[in-house]
Amino acid sequence: MSFETLEIERADNGITTLWLAREDKHNAMSAQMMDELVHAADELETDDSTRVVILAAKGKTFCAGGDLTWMQAQAEKDRAGKIEEAQRLAGMLKRLDALGKPMIARVHGPAYGGGVGLMSICDLVVASHGTKFALTETRLGLIPATIGPYVVRRMGEGNARQVFMSAKAFGPERAKDLGLVSLVTGADALDTVVQEEAQSYLSCAPGAVADAKALCCALARMPAEGQINYTVGKLADRWETEEAQAGIDAFFAKKTPPWRT
Repeated sequence: MSFETLEIERADNGITTLWLAREDKHNAMSAQMMDELVHAADELETDDSTRVVILAAKGKTFCAGGDLTWMQAQAEKDRAGKIEEAQRLAGMLKRLDALGKPMIARVHGPAYGGGVGLMSICDLVVASHGTKFALTETRLGLIPATIGPYVVRRMGEGNARQVFMSAKAFGPERAKDLGLVSLVTGADALDTVVQEEAQSYLSCAPGAVADAKALCCALARMPAEGQINYTVGKLADRWETEEAQAGIDAFFAKKTPPWRT
């Protein structure tokens, strides 16, 4: 499928970069971009050649949040129309969050509002020095609602409450303390660090990586009393896979497993 607001760049080693490509609009998320992100996630989900996804952005800004024209249009709709558009954004975030492949955010420039939401659904976030972040919705009389579940899960309630309401900008070091950013590096080393993190997944079994990600998401949202039975069943399921048998056999035979590059 061809995209107008995104670009997909596949490398031979299994690392695919998903580029936000509305640089003239600071990669603000329009309805079209939201829909295309869902389609891109569906495409990458079934692409066996893609083992890791890097979420990156063209231009100087990672993502300025929701497109203001799109936001303005919602004010003119009835409640049903507003809910439908909110569902569009919520559905896009849910789809990316559930992607069965590791996703690393490469953050080289500012991320505001929905941009912070995109970071929050990534498994690892690498940001360069000097980058700025903010949840700016309250300046417009709005709230960070649809991105809220992911931001609060990422930061924890205590940290999220420090930045959820004031719209105050903060840097990457502060973002790291809050749990939003995983690694901070210089701009000249950003691509190197991102590639090193992405390559670490290539030594792991793809199916196991997908199941481990799904397990992490499930445990974070599951009542404690159900976790033991759930994890016991999931481990038994994985022991029964051909992938696990191949990995165990390769270990004892001192051979390289089939998924190693």
